[in-house]
Amino acid sequence: MMGPRYFTMQGASRSCYTDKRPSVSASLVCSSLDLAERSRLGCWRMISHVKFVSIPVHDQNRALDFYTEKLGFTIITDQPFNDKQRWIELRIPKAETRVVLFTPEGHESRVGAFTGISFSCDDIGKTYADYKARGVAFEGPPKEQPWGTFAIFKDTEGNSFVLGTPKS
Repeated sequence: MMGPRYFTMQGASRSCYTDKRPSVSASLVCSSLDLAERSRLGCWRMISHVKFVSIPVHDQNRALDFYTEKLGFTIITDQPFNDKQRWIELRIPKAETRVVLFTPEGHESRVGAFTGISFSCDDIGKTYADYKARGVAFEGPPKEQPWGTFAIFKDTEGNSFVLGTPKS
């Protein structure tokens, strides 16, 4: 039986420190294969992508204004969820993953924390300047690191996010 095949970007061999597998990898393209062939080649995918990330908020109207007017996201869905909240789903232009402004009951303490969500942009200097001019609060200017350049910003609810550009 043949295991999954991997490739590395630009022929560079980078390894994961734990088990020496390539850190940038992809399995064979298997979408057109039948089920038996997919299993034999080891390229069956259970998860295809991240559908949405949920950002906990206290004030959905204030948060909606921030994400649409300051960051430029577009509304996909805005409908009642229950008697306390709406289901607000937003699209980041040109991205498949969506953002949901919703706080599950009992998780209100998550509002105003570091989210662990990193947004990527093509030009961090320009994006930082544009967002700062629109009133987005940053902890400081972009910082260069060996892996790329980043800045941390907060939304109107106090949630923190990373905005970054990978090293070219």
